[in-house]
Amino acid sequence: CLENTDPRTRGRGIQLLSQVLLQCYSLLQEKEVLHLVMFYENRLQDHHLVIPSVLQGLRALSMCEALSPGLAVSVLKAIFQEVHVQSLLQLDRHTVYSIITNFMGTREEELKSLGADFTFGFIQVMDGEKDPRNLLVAFQIVHDLVTKNYALGPFVEELFEVTSCYFPIDFTPPPNDPHGIQREDLILSLRAVLTSTPQFAEFLLPLLMEKMDSDLQSAKLDSLQTLTACCAVYGQKEMQEFLPSLWSSLRREVFQTASEKVEAECLAALHALSACLSRSVLSSDTEDLLDSLLGSILQDCRHHLCEPDMKLVWPSAKLLQAAAGASLRAYHRVTRSVLPLLLEQYTKHPQSSQRRTILEMLLGFLELQQKWGHVEEDESSLLSLQAPVCSVVFSALTDASVQLQLVGIRALTVLGSLQGFLSPSDLELVVDHLIRLALCEEDSQSSEAAMEAAGSLAPMYPKVFSGRMVPRLEEELQSEREEESSHDHHSLRQRCLQALAAVSIHTSIVRETVPVLLQHLRKVQKGSEAGNAQDVISVCQSLHRVALQCQQDAEGYWYYHQTVVPCLLAMAVQAAMHESTHLLLGKVLLEEEVLAAMVPVISAATTHLSPELAAQSVSHVVPLFLDGEVSFLPQNSFPCSFKPFEDGECLEAQRRLVVLLMAFICSLPRSVAIPQQERLLRELLALSCSCNCPFTATTAAKCFAGLVNKHPAGQQLDEILQLAVNRMEPGLAEGPCRTQALTLLLWVTKALVLRYHPLSSHLTDKLLGLLGDVELGPATADGFSLLMAESPDVLHKGCHADVRIMFRQRFFTDNVPKLVQGFHRAGPDVKANYLKGLSHVLNHLPKPVLVTELPTLLSLLLEALSCSDRVVQLSTLSCLQPLLLEAPQIMSLHVDTLVTKFLGLASSPTMAVRIAALRCAHALTSLPTTVLLPYKARVIRALAKPLDDKKRLVRKEAVAARGEW
Repeated sequence: CLENTDPRTRGRGIQLLSQVLLQCYSLLQEKEVLHLVMFYENRLQDHHLVIPSVLQGLRALSMCEALSPGLAVSVLKAIFQEVHVQSLLQLDRHTVYSIITNFMGTREEELKSLGADFTFGFIQVMDGEKDPRNLLVAFQIVHDLVTKNYALGPFVEELFEVTSCYFPIDFTPPPNDPHGIQREDLILSLRAVLTSTPQFAEFLLPLLMEKMDSDLQSAKLDSLQTLTACCAVYGQKEMQEFLPSLWSSLRREVFQTASEKVEAECLAALHALSACLSRSVLSSDTEDLLDSLLGSILQDCRHHLCEPDMKLVWPSAKLLQAAAGASLRAYHRVTRSVLPLLLEQYTKHPQSSQRRTILEMLLGFLELQQKWGHVEEDESSLLSLQAPVCSVVFSALTDASVQLQLVGIRALTVLGSLQGFLSPSDLELVVDHLIRLALCEEDSQSSEAAMEAAGSLAPMYPKVFSGRMVPRLEEELQSEREEESSHDHHSLRQRCLQALAAVSIHTSIVRETVPVLLQHLRKVQKGSEAGNAQDVISVCQSLHRVALQCQQDAEGYWYYHQTVVPCLLAMAVQAAMHESTHLLLGKVLLEEEVLAAMVPVISAATTHLSPELAAQSVSHVVPLFLDGEVSFLPQNSFPCSFKPFEDGECLEAQRRLVVLLMAFICSLPRSVAIPQQERLLRELLALSCSCNCPFTATTAAKCFAGLVNKHPAGQQLDEILQLAVNRMEPGLAEGPCRTQALTLLLWVTKALVLRYHPLSSHLTDKLLGLLGDVELGPATADGFSLLMAESPDVLHKGCHADVRIMFRQRFFTDNVPKLVQGFHRAGPDVKANYLKGLSHVLNHLPKPVLVTELPTLLSLLLEALSCSDRVVQLSTLSCLQPLLLEAPQIMSLHVDTLVTKFLGLASSPTMAVRIAALRCAHALTSLPTTVLLPYKARVIRALAKPLDDKKRLVRKEAVAARGEW
């Protein structure tokens, strides 16, 4: 074939040889490679039909390691000389680029010996390239030419021209493009080339300024981002000539643009330009270009800062801040001129809105100073203005305008973060202002902002806050003001508690605030006012916040645990004793919502303990509940003994405190051994099955489940679980304690499902059987939500529970087929239970899993919408809404039923169902338009009715849905 006179036949021969070489190039020896290279170079002069196969062969040879020196140069010279690359097909051009890339990777020194001829040859190869796949490779070659110091010789401008002609990129990938090349890939690749060398500066900067004037936003953005990238590479020398025109282009864009994106990129470019000039080393005879650029910016922008109501005030401030933020030198140069002006303008303009604008600008400059941390005495224009800056910020804090106060609080936080800026007397004033704003300011925004600011500053100045703020807050908490209404006094107490929690960030402050909070709790416990429960809950919320803030600081956290947990236990035990002996003292602590508020406090105070400290603590708490061992509690002289697991009506109050045991013991790390664990589990099991109080029974069941979940696998666990099953089964069958037995079954099942315990499937089957029970069926169906949802107080990862990943998916796979089967077999009176259970499971399933199972379940979900139970309706609707967005193709098949159901439920008597149905009707609009058009008129007519609904939230959803239709 190779010697045949017909070019097509010769081409096939060379093609076969090339394909063989592509398979075995690594096995060739040096002589063979030499022989083949000479043959292929010669074939480059052959008929044009042969060339593609020749290039494939050369690509194979370019990957050979046994390539004699000089052959790479020889091949490239032959290609440059004999092949008109741009007349070839895309794939063949790509082959040429691959050959060049291969040689550049392995024969760099040889190619460099060609000097600028190599650059010129490549320019000819690339000139006129249009295919994005080839351009990505070509841009990479140019980038390597420049960055690896190949000789560009007199061809710098030509190399620039051959690449810059593609700028800005306007490529849009075709739909279903198999190559996956995005516009962004080309933009970044070209930008890397254009910004690769300062030698391109004289050509690139005029091009960028020209494209900035383009009407196309994409061209503007690309030009500005490229300018930003240039500034990282160029120096003062390259920029000098173009500075005035660059500044005028950037200023014009910021002053005139309506686009936030363009403005942001302009500011980023100016920042980069200022940083570029800041890096240049000044010699005595060169002009300071940074100074002259900043001079122009100040000249063009400074006077606009005097007009706080005018349009150009903010663009000017942003430009100044962008330039000033580039370096400390730029910052001092700008702030020396701008800060005194802003302070002067603040006093000149009395209106709050104008002052707010001026203070926000001042705040912007203060925030820039944070980048450099410590305020340097000799350099800083800020230190010389300390008094007027503080005076302006303090005056904003006392202004009647809430918006001005909020900016003042932000400014205060920034000033506090500048080390060495505030004097001790200023700091005291800061604390006084924050106390006043936190407690006395009517507007809750200011109060919250002040507390947040106090939280930010407290760790920096712990002595001032613990010595000045905490005593003042304590005083306010203790004061009983006759002249104030009880509502006002209650609100002031709330704020004091929140403020105490907000500043408790540093260990030394925690040691001051925690005793104050506990002291207030004791005082409330002894009171007899009606609002006491809410007061206790407020203290618990503050204590909880402090616990969360302490968790990363071992010393503060252990102090907190040792102080708070025994104190809460002691107060609760005291209250329970008084209840048992019929004294009225402290009854408020036994209310369910109060005990529920204590749970997160004890839990948060325990989860982060080290195993050693946790073991120390558990050795006191478990004997307290099992043996009444009260010696470790503060103020431990109690009127009778503490026996929460004993029988007797008078001990009902003591039994309620098992909730605090649950909070503590279920939050311990898994590695901590629990003393007398088997006895404790038996007591909890007995209590959960026999107690008449639903609160206590549920708590005992949760505590039992929490311990079982963490219990190491083995015989002991199997025995305790068998005991539990033996207690539950008769309890579920009949008698007064069926509900308690069901609660225990649900929590134990959850504990075992989370850890993939083999018994979990047996217990789940039991629950599936109970769905057919007329009495327990509805509660069992709701229990499926408990099994799947995240539990807030026990059995979650935060309290070290054993939670396996994907337990929900596993539960779904194992049990949904059984639920569906049960539904089909069930009688009409219990069918709704199966639907409710199913919708709870689906509701908590990750959406991608649900989408894959949708075809088999959709008919059941649609049937669930016809169920009269509003819980079923609600959970089914909330399940369907995301599916309409994520699986439109499947949902389109049932559009007729969906439209009918949703419009019917939009007039349900239950507000939540009406809202959910309207959201689903809204989500229907994401289905293909051709599917929806036949229903459009009907839906718009039907959605007119809920526009008049008596509930605002329903009307809001109706407006959104109808508008979309």
